[in-house]
Amino acid sequence: MIRRTVTIGGRAVGDDHPCFVTFEAGATHGGVESAKRLIDVAAQVGADAIKFQILDPDRLVADRAQAFSYEVLIDRASARRETVTEPLYDLLARRALPPEAWRALKAHADARGLAFFATIGFADEIDRMVGLGCDSIKIASADIDHLPLIRHAARTGLVVQIDTGNATLGEIETAVDAIRAEGNESIVIHHCPTGYPARTESINLNVIGSLRRMFPYPIAYSDHTPSWAMDVAALALGANVLEKTITEDRTTRSVEHVMSLEPDEARRFIATLREVEAAMGGPSFAPDGATEGEPSVASWRRRAVRRSAYLATPVFAGARLGDLVLDYRRPGFGLSPGFVERHADARLARDLPAGHRLGLGDLTTEGIER
Repeated sequence: MIRRTVTIGGRAVGDDHPCFVTFEAGATHGGVESAKRLIDVAAQVGADAIKFQILDPDRLVADRAQAFSYEVLIDRASARRETVTEPLYDLLARRALPPEAWRALKAHADARGLAFFATIGFADEIDRMVGLGCDSIKIASADIDHLPLIRHAARTGLVVQIDTGNATLGEIETAVDAIRAEGNESIVIHHCPTGYPARTESINLNVIGSLRRMFPYPIAYSDHTPSWAMDVAALALGANVLEKTITEDRTTRSVEHVMSLEPDEARRFIATLREVEAAMGGPSFAPDGATEGEPSVASWRRRAVRRSAYLATPVFAGARLGDLVLDYRRPGFGLSPGFVERHADARLARDLPAGHRLGLGDLTTEGIER
């Protein structure tokens, strides 16, 4: 399968490229100024993108009494939490911003060198994203079966990111087919375990490998857990994109803060990901972490800790290599133990003293297998 690469904010996303890190601030900002501060945090710690949620609760929620439950952190020292239940409409209303605010936030992200995109709920909001100059659109897992909305997003030609949540494989395939049918192959598929926070036993990170085998598009992991252990694991399993929520204060009594990174943690999160990424290397065996540009350095290091054949007694020219009394010592810049075994019939070209490290120049060509 030929794996595709997409471009978001001028950055290539896919295999053979650094993992693309998105910080989600859509559920955790406290207004425009708070949102700007979270953009600043994302830029300062080295994220690639900032994401928000453009959701209109008046249009989206028909039943304003519909309840939604989530956890909040009430004590940092003990990590004690409690469950809060409130109307879904109320929590969505807290993250709603007027149209002009999104233009200001997009400009702020541009100034900080971050890609900017959002989860959207309606076709006109997609059009607003296009008008802002965004280059990606996110479809929530709850809308995985909202094909008219997905098709509208696909027709923009922008990168379409789809959350999968509790979707079936058939629903994911249908959504992907709907995007492709509009001539758009710029797709990112998110493994997005549900829950606020997600339960460890429901995360099922191996889905990342399944999605990689089934689809040629970049695969992402959207994390809903308080730590970043799952993100490191997802990176190792081949995730091309990681999405993690950030907050100014994890003890804020609202949804998603409990599983979000505070600014000091966000910096360590990025540093950890980049360290793991550097350590992973490539799929080929490379001695001592060698890269293509430094084989001689790696070879020197490797041979320096291996062993060479040293003469335990003086020898005369014509002696058979396999008959010599040898010591094997470091470094390994002379004849290796394996070479001596393979070429036991080789002959010495000259007299040599005890303690001499044997090299190819000490042998005649006789008995050396080519």
